[in-house]
Amino acid sequence: MLNQKLKGFNIILASASPRRHAFLQSMNIDFEIRLKPIEERYPKHLKGTEITDYLAKLKAEAFMDELQPKDILITSDTIVWLNGKAIEKPKDADDAFRMITSLSDKTHDVMTSICFTQSSSQKLVNTTTEVTFKALTDDEIWYYINTCKPFDKAGAYGIQEWIGAIGIIKIEGSYNNVVGLPTHLLYETLNIIADGK
Repeated sequence: MLNQKLKGFNIILASASPRRHAFLQSMNIDFEIRLKPIEERYPKHLKGTEITDYLAKLKAEAFMDELQPKDILITSDTIVWLNGKAIEKPKDADDAFRMITSLSDKTHDVMTSICFTQSSSQKLVNTTTEVTFKALTDDEIWYYINTCKPFDKAGAYGIQEWIGAIGIIKIEGSYNNVVGLPTHLLYETLNIIADGK
């Protein structure tokens, strides 16, 4: 299996997200965490997965000079996309309320790109999941914000939390992508890299 194929490699996850850490652990992938501060800014003309592709690659650039031949650096970025605009992380509770209200009774896209960087090559993959919320009441939205404080999450919500349990009525695509990492793509691509393809 994959963890055997990766024995000769050093997997580096450049993410502070506890959800991404848990996913790799659940897949029996041995990895280390390395973090560098990155200003996540992108050219305004980019749309959809162009944004997540750009940011996933940008996060890898800071590590390029230190990668060894057997290192595989994993960087990733996720956005919520609604009505032609990216919805990022909320600044405060009022911002979170505004964001979740905009998602209420609508379908939006959750887009994630994963960049796999080695000293001599780079692979980039992405996927999109469609998520539909029921019409949420103001009380439901405020209860969620006050209880779960989703300020570190794109779109101001976590599908695995209370709001997902009571509010999401339809999902098309990878559930894990909405949580924070499309693990099927991670698995497929690491297999390709380990096989030397």
